[in-house]
Amino acid sequence: MISRIWRPIRDGFKGFVRHGAMALSSSVAVTITLIIIGIFGVFMTNVGRFTEGLEQSVQISVKVDYDYEAASEEDRISLAIAAIPGVHTVTYSSKADEFEYYINSFNDEKMKEAYAPFRDDNPMHDAFYVEVSDGTQLENIAAQIEQIEGVEEVNFGGLSAVKMVAAMRSIRLGGTALALALSLLAIFLIQNTIKLTIMARADEIAIMRNVGARNGYIRSPFVIEGMIIGIVGALIPIALIFFGYQYIYKITGGYVISRMFSLIEPFPYLWQVCGALLAISILVGLIGSFLSVSKYLRWKR
Repeated sequence: MISRIWRPIRDGFKGFVRHGAMALSSSVAVTITLIIIGIFGVFMTNVGRFTEGLEQSVQISVKVDYDYEAASEEDRISLAIAAIPGVHTVTYSSKADEFEYYINSFNDEKMKEAYAPFRDDNPMHDAFYVEVSDGTQLENIAAQIEQIEGVEEVNFGGLSAVKMVAAMRSIRLGGTALALALSLLAIFLIQNTIKLTIMARADEIAIMRNVGARNGYIRSPFVIEGMIIGIVGALIPIALIFFGYQYIYKITGGYVISRMFSLIEPFPYLWQVCGALLAISILVGLIGSFLSVSKYLRWKR
């Protein structure tokens, strides 16, 4: 049993060493591919974090009409807003709270004193602040809130907020498509390398088939060799992402532009990213070598 497991591993390593130049060229191709995938992967996951932060920071402000400030009416408006599909939370803010918030927005104490007399005759509205589950639905949800009786004004930051959220999502989708395309390219390169290795060992494979060796027995060393190519190709990308991300996180203080655009903390995030890169490299090597060997064995039937 042990020999059955050890033989393909041993022969796979021998094949990698014997065909060093070809195997190394494929490993380099995998390295370049995984560096790009790793950078885009880190970028996309952080863009996802940015998008979540943006969606949480973009709220719909709903002002209540002066004639509908009775508790029963405001409860009705709150329930109507909460019933709209896509609404996550509805937070009430009294006109007194709104006035204090407005006053405190001034840094100049003289300005605060100038507005202080208006506390007795407060011109502000009672308000609701609405968080949505999906930032792309801001405009649609705001339009539905405007139709509720007793709503004076609705403000959500306009189309600029909607476009920014949509742009973030488009970047994530584009990056995912690019990563898949690069993975397919790596599979193609490894497939060609294993194909050259098979051709160089054609006589050996023919002898094994003549003595009754099964396809699985013949295939396994080449599959291991392809996985080794993938693993070797992943070493530099893993080191680059592991140490590079920590450096960037340290020099930026963990956020970009503002606190809203915060980077994901390095740990355990980096373990997950490096584990994913290693898994991708093994899978790419396995698929590329398996397809190449299977195609050759079918052709030689």
